[in-house]
Amino acid sequence: MKKKAEWPRRLRSQEWYGGTSRDVIYHRGWLKNQGYPHDLFDGRPVIGILNTWSDMTPCNGHLRELAEKVKAGVWEAGGFPLEVPVFSASENTFRPTAMMYRNLAALAVEEAIRGQPMDGCVLLVGCDKTTPSLLMGAASCDLPSIVVTGGPMLNGYFRGERVGSGTHLWKFSEMVKAGEMTQAEFLEAEASMSRSSGTCNTMGTASTMASMAEALGMALSGNAAIPGVDSRRKVMAQLTGRRIVQMVKDDLKPSEIMTKQAFENAIRTNAAIGGSTNAVIHLLAIAGRVGIDLTLDDWDRCGRDVPTIVNLMPSGKYLMEEFFYAGGLPVVLKRLGEAGLLHKDALTVSGETVWDEVKDVVNWNEDVILPAEKALTSSGGIVVLRGNLAPKGAVLKPSAASPHLLVHRGRAVVFEDIDDYKAKINDDNLDIDENCVMVMKNCGPKGYPGMAEVGNMGLPPKVLKKGILDMVRISDARMSGTAYGTVVLHTSPEAAVGGPLAVVKNGDMIELDVPNRRLHLDISDEELARRLAEWRPNHDLPTSGYAFLHQQHVEGADTGADLDFLKGCRGNAVGKDSH
Repeated sequence: MKKKAEWPRRLRSQEWYGGTSRDVIYHRGWLKNQGYPHDLFDGRPVIGILNTWSDMTPCNGHLRELAEKVKAGVWEAGGFPLEVPVFSASENTFRPTAMMYRNLAALAVEEAIRGQPMDGCVLLVGCDKTTPSLLMGAASCDLPSIVVTGGPMLNGYFRGERVGSGTHLWKFSEMVKAGEMTQAEFLEAEASMSRSSGTCNTMGTASTMASMAEALGMALSGNAAIPGVDSRRKVMAQLTGRRIVQMVKDDLKPSEIMTKQAFENAIRTNAAIGGSTNAVIHLLAIAGRVGIDLTLDDWDRCGRDVPTIVNLMPSGKYLMEEFFYAGGLPVVLKRLGEAGLLHKDALTVSGETVWDEVKDVVNWNEDVILPAEKALTSSGGIVVLRGNLAPKGAVLKPSAASPHLLVHRGRAVVFEDIDDYKAKINDDNLDIDENCVMVMKNCGPKGYPGMAEVGNMGLPPKVLKKGILDMVRISDARMSGTAYGTVVLHTSPEAAVGGPLAVVKNGDMIELDVPNRRLHLDISDEELARRLAEWRPNHDLPTSGYAFLHQQHVEGADTGADLDFLKGCRGNAVGKDSH
């Protein structure tokens, strides 16, 4: 257990607010125009509430209300709360993709913390990229920090059927292409998909990353699953506000919580919940900011023998609302602990170990959180594939895949990029059948740019009309955590930098062997070398703005797709006063 820091002591914020110098009076005096009394500057913890609210980030549209509850908790604990708006990248509105701006958001958050008088931070997040970006920025500064998420939406229903946000969008869209649903019915179903404030109600990336924050120890126990409109979400926000004040007094920092053991706990948790493949790229990036050596091999090693026991879409049948009622993530962590798959002594933001937090919880619904013997899949961890087509790795989510396709050999049907795919996929003359392997290039971190969620390529109508619902698909893209299928993602090196994916041709045979972790292009080594030597880039490069910076400095998916100059830069030095 961490030794608590001495209290009282002089805090970082006093560099701005403590004393009688001209510079201090400048900082303090201006803030007083908000009506703050003088005694609030007496050395008590100043808490920055980093709020990713935005009208254009629908998942986070209710966070201003939650921020007021966080403030109430900070006031109650004797702190001084100051709300700070930070960059908010929404997966469902940002183009070309929110992933392109995750690193920009992390950089902005890092500088917001480093450059302003905060002693501790509450990371108020929700939508897919806001959780990792704020954790990355906070990790780089290493000030006491704690996550509170906005929570998932309530269940959707359409004609008596549970509707999972994202998951049913893909399902209904394929049904329209197959002639099983009319466009009018699709539009009618739209109204049932998002019926309350909150993030996706499936185990998509938002709920996965909320679970990752809790499994890492960076959120209070039980935070991940509380619905966004449940009164207990407000209670969680207020308790989080109280807790951050004590964390500042104890000087409990992210680097003391997000250890290698904590990341291993999170990887195993992701397997147990059937979490998003996006967690791979985000945890690799967060670990890089903390200075933890986390690799794709750790994902395969830690997740390989963990059963998926959470029966939620897209892998199962329920939604986040039922997961909360069943007991939520604490039950999953307890199950992992009982199975010897949890580092029980990992520290959390509560100041207690993860095991102390979960050892007494109860599972209230064993059809939602399943016994291990009834698991959705016995090996639910993210699979890391390697071979001549992915020398640096590719990933696949077995709990969302079709078992009969996990060992497959098929003819490649190649799309040079997302525009080529869109131009060809609905053409009945496309030479493709259900035994083929769909391959899409130039959708990685540099290629798209930003690595969009397009890897779960919709199947061609001519195949869907046969009643076929899945095919093997390979790309250097990501896919939404709400999506499903036998989809190989994050293929590295990506096509845009001349990885082997770039030289796959129509008609090449590709072998997928998930049990043996193999992804192989069936051509000779000599032929592959010849193709790679002849390859030339064929996509436009940005010439200005953040897109140019991103293109020049983004790393590969296999290491987290962070900007190369931002890794390993942890520290919370106070900037020099310029006045």
